[in-house]
Amino acid sequence: MRILIYSYNYYPEPIGIAPLMTELAEGLVKRGHEVRVVTAMPNYPERQIYEGYRGKLYFTEYKNGVQIQRSYVWIRPQPNLLDRVLLDASFVVTSFLPALAGWRPDVILSTSPSLPVCVPAALLGWLRDCPVVLNLQDILPEAAVHVGLLKNKLLIKVFAGLEKFAYRTASKISVIADGFVENLLSKGIESSKIEQIPNWVDVNFIRPLSKENNPFRVAHNLNSKFVVQYSGNIALTQGLETVVKAASVLRHIPEIAFVIVGEAKGLQRLQQYCLDCGADNVLLLPFQPREHLPQMLAAADVGLVVQKKNVISFNMPSKIQVLLASGRALVASVPENGTAARAIRQSGGGVIVPPEDHEALAMAILELYKHPEKVKTLGYNSRQYAVEQYAFEHALNHYENLLYSVTADSQAIESKVVSKQEV
Repeated sequence: MRILIYSYNYYPEPIGIAPLMTELAEGLVKRGHEVRVVTAMPNYPERQIYEGYRGKLYFTEYKNGVQIQRSYVWIRPQPNLLDRVLLDASFVVTSFLPALAGWRPDVILSTSPSLPVCVPAALLGWLRDCPVVLNLQDILPEAAVHVGLLKNKLLIKVFAGLEKFAYRTASKISVIADGFVENLLSKGIESSKIEQIPNWVDVNFIRPLSKENNPFRVAHNLNSKFVVQYSGNIALTQGLETVVKAASVLRHIPEIAFVIVGEAKGLQRLQQYCLDCGADNVLLLPFQPREHLPQMLAAADVGLVVQKKNVISFNMPSKIQVLLASGRALVASVPENGTAARAIRQSGGGVIVPPEDHEALAMAILELYKHPEKVKTLGYNSRQYAVEQYAFEHALNHYENLLYSVTADSQAIESKVVSKQEV
């Protein structure tokens, strides 16, 4: 098959959708498929185009057999509403030319966010007469409205219209959790159009490693510590202030250390908050190179998943699969009825506490600190569940079968049309 992946985020961006789409594209190439990716110049999470890609309108490169076609986007480090609109609009416009100029795909896989990408993907599918599979990593504009990112009534209407257009023009919609399925069914989308494929983790790359002589622990003087670690986005939906407050509650126990790994701007904000709270037991570090990720995760005793109260119930952070695969106990400060809580509960690898409740978070961490055997049991359960439910090969099989099925359906429809014309 010739597969076009239309994704705003891709390698070398370190978090979010980018690593997932990179692994999927490269996995499909290893299965013998021809894959090209239409994407933006890398800019996330710093929100500025990476050095080496600046000053270019278009740039094509190859990595592990994947053709990557990059295009310029309007990006600002601290975007206002207009900047966000221009970001999406610029990618819609600039990406379409390389998408159209390349070879004809048998199928297009379009990821959301960014939602406006559904327009060029649908147009390309129509022009090239090939099916489009919409991969939903989040449901917009609902999620953005819920957390207050999107307030403009006109833009909400525009994005709601785009959402309907995306669902209508897609041959199939792949979703990452059961909460997404429920949401789409409530909007009148036929169940036959929805395919649930959880996000995955490379369980051979992310794996349990010893804390003894761990390079990350050694480098940051953590060898004798009970390490509580958060790594990922520092944005509106997380509320890392809860973690800092929990750390301040436990600062009288010198053996407990908190480590927060994230982008520079978010860390700067948290640094001041740590000073205000007297949380001198929090270590703030920038994102680590991807090749160091397994050792970094293995340095932790406990991995954190944090969400605010107002995060919409179907939100499913991709870090959950990664933490589970690392074989560490999880503490999740997330909404009780949400998809994230459900997944962690099913894994048997973590503890759920109410969101934005720093006292509850601190007590859950203290409980694990006092009971190392429970930490070990939760970590074992985490790894087992990740291998059984989230291994990359399972997801790759599922995506490959889905892409084959939509191309077969498309060919069958074409055959019927040709037969009718001949009659």
